[in-house]
Amino acid sequence: MDRDPHEDPSWVGNNDVGASHTDPLRHPDLEIIARHLRHQYEEVLEAEQHAARAASRRLRSLRDRLIEAEDRQEIALAYGTDGQFYRGRVSAVGTDHVVLADGDKFRFLLTHQLVGIEFE
Repeated sequence: MDRDPHEDPSWVGNNDVGASHTDPLRHPDLEIIARHLRHQYEEVLEAEQHAARAASRRLRSLRDRLIEAEDRQEIALAYGTDGQFYRGRVSAVGTDHVVLADGDKFRFLLTHQLVGIEFE
């Protein structure tokens, strides 16, 4: 903005009161600086939120993901160390195991015996 503070009525003050001094908080340069600082703040906030989401994803364990799948009632395909794969809805998660339900059957799998797991 290329406004002259001496030509801007908001800068000069209230003429009704007869004020001859200027309001320092209404200076056009301060408005420009405030916009710039607000923009910088929004960029920093966005970067901090992105970093927090990335850290959360890195710190999330298999158990955390299984608990999330249980809450969402997701179907899981679990691959075991025995070469078998097991399919079922995640119905329970313990400290060292997961329970997959398939119809009226429940399969208890130890998490340390899982090679991989996919969710549908």
